[in-house]
Amino acid sequence: MSSDESGPSADLLGTRSRATDPDATVEAGVERDIVIRLDGVGKRYPDGTEAVRDLTMEVHRGELIALVGPSGCGKSTILRMVNRLIEPTSGSVWLDGRDVTHADVVQLRRGIGYVIQAGGLLPHQDVRTNVSTVPRLLGWEAKNARRRADELLDLVGLPPGQFGSRYPGELSGGQQQRVGVARALAADPPVLLMDEPFGAVDPLVRERLQTEFRRIQNELQKTVLFVTHDLDEAVRLGDRIAVFSTGGVLEQFAAPDELLADPASDFVVRFIGSDRGLRRLSVTPIRVDDLEKPTTLTPGDGIAYAATALELDSRSWGVVLDATSGTPLGWVPRGVLTQASRNGGQDGRVGDHLQPFENSVQSSETLRTGFSTLLAQEQRFLPVLDGDRYLGVLTPDVVHTALRR
Repeated sequence: MSSDESGPSADLLGTRSRATDPDATVEAGVERDIVIRLDGVGKRYPDGTEAVRDLTMEVHRGELIALVGPSGCGKSTILRMVNRLIEPTSGSVWLDGRDVTHADVVQLRRGIGYVIQAGGLLPHQDVRTNVSTVPRLLGWEAKNARRRADELLDLVGLPPGQFGSRYPGELSGGQQQRVGVARALAADPPVLLMDEPFGAVDPLVRERLQTEFRRIQNELQKTVLFVTHDLDEAVRLGDRIAVFSTGGVLEQFAAPDELLADPASDFVVRFIGSDRGLRRLSVTPIRVDDLEKPTTLTPGDGIAYAATALELDSRSWGVVLDATSGTPLGWVPRGVLTQASRNGGQDGRVGDHLQPFENSVQSSETLRTGFSTLLAQEQRFLPVLDGDRYLGVLTPDVVHTALRR
């Protein structure tokens, strides 16, 4: 970035020297990897309503923390205390080692990306102007703000030549959400606050937005607090999940697999639901050691040999691999080979009876992706690949074993 881009935003999260900012409070000995720290934070309203109770939690650099819980449990209040849209009644909020209560509130908010449901776009401004709002407020030159807006529109999958001059009313709900994410990222803030950002779109669009945002997060590694009422969304996106009960009580703060495998309280068990085993599919990787390893054949193998090999393996089918590269070509049923052999086809080859696989899955995917692909086809087995290299097959028994473990 040019100097006019980096100057204003560099003051927001504690990057100024204390010599030029004598009123700022810096926590002694802060661990620099901790970007957000809530220390005994509480929020009580004058009528006695307690929105958040004595909350202590730390968020590390590059983490996406999903906040979940029933309505009224203080999720959105927590976000708004971080950027001081709401002031806590007790405790302290630290960003990059600095107490936000000592920060200039306008500069603080300009240095934190904030995405809300339905995008919150300015309807009278075109998309490019919406995205460049914060850079312009920070004093960026117009050409730099425009260039940054176009970069971000490309990043979220909205080519600026096609969408930059459109107005929010000309976009679909999913497109508006993408613009909202781009606007939040425009000044390159280290922290993003996202309040049910995908809650106003239909399930199909929502899943695409989740996938796109996970891709962006993997690339940019922002520190994100993400409020959602959808536990599946939290499991899919979150590095860790904070579960709150009514009154803003933190019940459990753990990685998705730990949360689903070992709920910390009866409340968490009830909130997760009885189908938590199925949700674990989303966070359980495909392990090569779990895969079944049926007999492998090549197209040039004789059918009598192949039928005998499959009978010894006690399987009704075998996997056919290219003899040179080992790339999977398909599969062959034992019954077909046996019948062909009995009908006098002893000179036949496996390749004559080859049947293609319907689908395959990469070993980098989760069990959810693999199992969903498996259920969508007639075959009860699914080849697992590392690139083009064959590793084994996924079956319902493999999924069951993995989840039970």
